[in-house]
Amino acid sequence: MPTATVTSKGQVTIPIEVRQKLGIHTGSRVEFVARADGGYELFVATGSVMDLRGMFEWNGPTVTIEEMDEAIAASAAESMNS
Repeated sequence: MPTATVTSKGQVTIPIEVRQKLGIHTGSRVEFVARADGGYELFVATGSVMDLRGMFEWNGPTVTIEEMDEAIAASAAESMNS
């Protein structure tokens, strides 16, 4: 079983075999998720929000930033008058 030692700064070097198995590379982010039994699980935080690009198809008209701002302002004004 791979082991690691915590430094005085709270840092841990993840053993190479674990990094390889989990696909952890320099710059990878990891998440520590609490379990019901009090332990933690480590997950590799893969991807970014940019990876979602193209996931959803939009068949509507293109909307400009200005049109979005106008729609938001109109909705806010309508909410204030209600």
